[in-house]
Amino acid sequence: MSAGSVSKSKRLLNNVSFVLMLSGLPLLVWFSQISVLHYDGAPAFRDASFWRHAAKLELVVLAVYLGWLLFQAGMYHFLPGATEAGQPLEDGSRLNYTLNGLTSFVATTALWLALHFFGIVPGTWIYRHLGELFVAANVVVFPLCAYFFFLGRSQAADTERHSNVLEAFFVGAARNPRNGTLDWKFFCESRPGLTLWVLVAWSSAIHQYERFGFISNAMVLTCFFITLYIVDYYVHEDAILTTWDIVHEPFGWMLCWGSLVYVPFFYPLAAVWLAERPYVLPAWAVFAILVMGITGYVIFRQSNIQKHRFRKNPHTRIWGQAPAYIQTRRGTKLLTSGWWGVASHANYLGDLLLSLAMCAVVGTGTVFGYSYFLSFVPLLIHRDWRDDRHCAAKYGEDWTAYRKKVRWHILPGVY
Repeated sequence: MSAGSVSKSKRLLNNVSFVLMLSGLPLLVWFSQISVLHYDGAPAFRDASFWRHAAKLELVVLAVYLGWLLFQAGMYHFLPGATEAGQPLEDGSRLNYTLNGLTSFVATTALWLALHFFGIVPGTWIYRHLGELFVAANVVVFPLCAYFFFLGRSQAADTERHSNVLEAFFVGAARNPRNGTLDWKFFCESRPGLTLWVLVAWSSAIHQYERFGFISNAMVLTCFFITLYIVDYYVHEDAILTTWDIVHEPFGWMLCWGSLVYVPFFYPLAAVWLAERPYVLPAWAVFAILVMGITGYVIFRQSNIQKHRFRKNPHTRIWGQAPAYIQTRRGTKLLTSGWWGVASHANYLGDLLLSLAMCAVVGTGTVFGYSYFLSFVPLLIHRDWRDDRHCAAKYGEDWTAYRKKVRWHILPGVY
């Protein structure tokens, strides 16, 4: 088979996978929501009535979701915050980012809580309209992704123009589509979806309290870890600018829909399931989940901070010692100290442990409670594969030398 035939076959396979994910992932979230909200979390079609539980588009909810996006965009634009330069682009220039995520998160959650406690908008509103919000989000985000496609095409660098229409829509037509100072990738990844993830969990907790008169320790744990994860994200917002997504990924449907829809409506299903089930964990389970989650958080935070500080200053000490690294022929340095000497993506190990802690609170009650963890495993492994291929092509023999020093990818002794 000729190289051209192989290339055509590969492109065809990619296009088929894009179509399957464009249609299959929204259906997966929809099916999961209905199963959790109406079928006790059972992953099966009980009868024909299953289909009648599919939420319909409601104009009021659509207006609320549009208002939510505009409100978050307004705070991103107008709230004060430090200005941080991103990583160098191919031409050597750097984009500036406004880091006001923590202020935005605090203002949003404070407003939401105030609306609840003053009886203006019940805190349970999000939980009670979760299906309608999911429909509204898809109605808004799919056209938004089309806009990003055209915007990306108009702003794409020469190296980004090789992709076909479907690939450019799904993966992204450009790495950093912007309207003025509004960086769409940074905004969509860091603001509306992550904060809504927290509010979905909190709304589920309020529903549980109003329904049963208390909040179970299982609900407290999952809300605690979700809130910790997102608050930590905003506290260390500058570190996001050195991550794979921001530095290397184009911005298309995959990241946009994933951030605005998949994250807030699929990841918190453990809390959504617990809303109608005040599941009380035994003391040993609480202890085990706390240990797992905090261990994951420590690995995740330490590893990301180590790499971020090393990129800003390669002389920063790691675990009390001067950092070890491989000086590449390209002029960059490959860190082999700290967690980055344990595994090339030890941060993913921390991420996975923390995500499992958020989900394990449901015990064996429902597989959908583990949606976040089960979807995160293939996502991070696939991202590791792409990163490894990218680095092997970029660094050549230096990456081979790095792999001899850092053998494991995520979990030492296993992978």
